[in-house]
Amino acid sequence: QVQLVESGGGLVQAGGSLRLSCAASGRTFSADAMGWFRQAPGKEREFVATISGSGGTTTYSDSVKGRFTISRDNAKNTVYLQMNSLKPEDTAVYYCAGGFYGSRSERYPYWGRGTQVTVSS
Repeated sequence: QVQLVESGGGLVQAGGSLRLSCAASGRTFSADAMGWFRQAPGKEREFVATISGSGGTTTYSDSVKGRFTISRDNAKNTVYLQMNSLKPEDTAVYYCAGGFYGSRSERYPYWGRGTQVTVSS
């Protein structure tokens, strides 16, 4: 059974940084692309970033490009999201997902339960 467990969320002031982690188990981790999505209150879930199984290819949403960095450590079965220059509009529940490379949530059959990120102004 595939399990994805996010950690690292919290409360931070605008301009600050957080690093999210997502630990995976139950599959061959390097076989899956991994993505980060987020959902703010009253809004639909949106794509944040994705990374290929090897880690060699990444894609970001325009809203986070240049501020967030996705990476993975296949030896540790973990994917990371380094978030810098955080803005209040980054406040959301952040979800880790595993599956096929792309920005659409339908490409990811495996999902974590999410971790809350709150950015105060």
